[in-house]
Amino acid sequence: MPDFLFFELRMPTLHEMNMLASFLKHIEVERGYSSHTVRSYGDDIRQFLNFYQPEASEVDFSQITHRHIRAWVVFLMSEGISERSINRKLSSLRTFFRYLKNQGAISSNPIVKVVPPKAGKRLPEFVPESDMEKLEADNLFPASFEGIRDSLIVLLLYYSGIRLSELVGLSLSSIDTNSQTMKVLGKGNKERVVPLHPDIKPLIQRYIAARQEVVADGCSAFFITCKGKPIYPKLAYRVVNRYLSMVTPLQKRSPHVLRHTFATHLLNQGAELNAIKELLGHSNLLATQVYTHNTFEKLKRNYNQAHPRA
Repeated sequence: MPDFLFFELRMPTLHEMNMLASFLKHIEVERGYSSHTVRSYGDDIRQFLNFYQPEASEVDFSQITHRHIRAWVVFLMSEGISERSINRKLSSLRTFFRYLKNQGAISSNPIVKVVPPKAGKRLPEFVPESDMEKLEADNLFPASFEGIRDSLIVLLLYYSGIRLSELVGLSLSSIDTNSQTMKVLGKGNKERVVPLHPDIKPLIQRYIAARQEVVADGCSAFFITCKGKPIYPKLAYRVVNRYLSMVTPLQKRSPHVLRHTFATHLLNQGAELNAIKELLGHSNLLATQVYTHNTFEKLKRNYNQAHPRA
């Protein structure tokens, strides 16, 4: 059951709406958060406020203490919400209370005394190299415009490791087949240049030629629907899920799995971690180091299979 259903208890007051709206505008405009992240932060904060004050009375933010937040965490755990989801919600609150303190709405931040629940490490899932090879070898994609577009969506995600939002946001000017590079607008509106593998260049050229038959010059989006409109995230997700289901038994078959696959395969082939960090657009090397665990698990399996004393 989606966790937000537990909190549909009351409408927020005008004061709460004003403070929350001001905060959400701040993280979207000044901090460059994506619309999806802004929406998630808003949902998380509303859920907490509804738990803290289920009646229709005004919330005094200065009266919220760490005990109220801890009680919310205990409640979420009792409802079966995962530690990972709880930590994401606490991250939303942490940013919100920091904003309130900076605005002078509260004198101290109550969340600093809250210890987040420890979440077990979850290794990122990835598609084995042999399964990825089937995508290109088995002629799974039809020769229609949709087939050409869908094959490029899947393979571009795998060959570049870009995020779903970055793929959807590509424009015609983003792709430079001459220099074999692609400009990507990542998190925080940070632009980076990603190299394009030579093997994918013919597919890009084939798609651009097919695209010209579908849409007039007025549309700048790189990936379009059959009606000449920009694609949307759900369409790209369905494409990836459909074609990965043909080649791999993995339960997770999303664009993000292809991002994990890109990074893991690079690391397995000897790429430096810092180079992978730059390609993925990570701001911190810690976010990239998770892929070393997959490589270490592979080494352990090889050791157990090959060493005579293993």
